[in-house]
Amino acid sequence: VAYLIIFHILFVLFVWTYWKSIFTLLVQPGKKYHMSYADKERYENEERPEVQRQILAEIARKLPVYTRTGNGGVRFCDRCQLIKPDRCHHCSVCAICVLKMDHHCPWVNNCIGFSNYKFFLLFLAYSLLYCLYIAATVFKYFIKYWTGELTNGRSKFHILFLLFVAVMFFVSLMFLFGYHCWLVSRNRSTLEAFSAPVFQNGPDKNGFNLGFVKNLQQVFGEEKKLWLLPIASSQGDGHFFPMRALCEAQNPLLANEEQWEDDGIDEEPH
Repeated sequence: VAYLIIFHILFVLFVWTYWKSIFTLLVQPGKKYHMSYADKERYENEERPEVQRQILAEIARKLPVYTRTGNGGVRFCDRCQLIKPDRCHHCSVCAICVLKMDHHCPWVNNCIGFSNYKFFLLFLAYSLLYCLYIAATVFKYFIKYWTGELTNGRSKFHILFLLFVAVMFFVSLMFLFGYHCWLVSRNRSTLEAFSAPVFQNGPDKNGFNLGFVKNLQQVFGEEKKLWLLPIASSQGDGHFFPMRALCEAQNPLLANEEQWEDDGIDEEPH
C-alpha cells in the first residue's frame, strides 16, 4: 500500500508539472515595448542604419532596457516590431518574442521562458524521482529474474524493459536537471550560457547573478511552501531583472567577490 501511495503521489506531480509546462501561456512583452505607429513609420522610412539605431535608442530611453546587441545597439525584433526587454528573445518556432526565453523544448512542444521555467524545473525533478522510484522497486524482481527465480517468460520481458527504460531516462534526466540547477544557481538561461548578455559596458556572463539565494528566489519565489508545487510564484513580471552592477553599488562586497574569483583563476603557482 505504501508503495502505491508514493507511486501515485509522484505520478500526479509528474503529470501536473508536465501539463503546466505544456499549456502555460507564454508571456510576451507589454504594449509599451511595441513601437508606436509614428515611430514605426519613421523607422521604416529611414534607410540609413545609423539613424535607425538612433531612433531605437531614443525609444529605449523610456524603457527599463539595459542589454544590447553585440555591436552595442538596442535589441530590436524586426518580426514583432518591438524593443526586446532584457533576457527576451524571439522564438522562430512559436513566432513570438518570449520573456526570459530559455529554449524551445520539443518534449513539451512549447517554449520554456519566464512563465513556465519553474514548472519545467519541477517537471525534470519529478520525472527524475519517478524514474528512480520505478527502477528501485523493479530492481529486486530483476535480481530474481537473474537468479532464475522467475519462470514466467512474459514477466521477464516486462521487467527487463521497464528497468531499462527507467534507468535510461533517469541517467538522461540527471544530467539535464543538474545542468539547469547550475544555471539557476548562476541566474543564467540556456541561451545566456552559450552567449553572455551584452550590457553597455560589454558582455558579462554574471550580469544577472545576485548570489545563490536570490537567484533561487527569482525562479521559485520567496514563499518556500510553494517551491515544490507547480504554482506560479516567480518574482517580477519578466520585463525587468535586477542586475549585479546595480547591486554592487549598494553592496561593494559583490564586486569584490567577482574579483576574488577572477584572481583565483588567473593566479599561477610560483
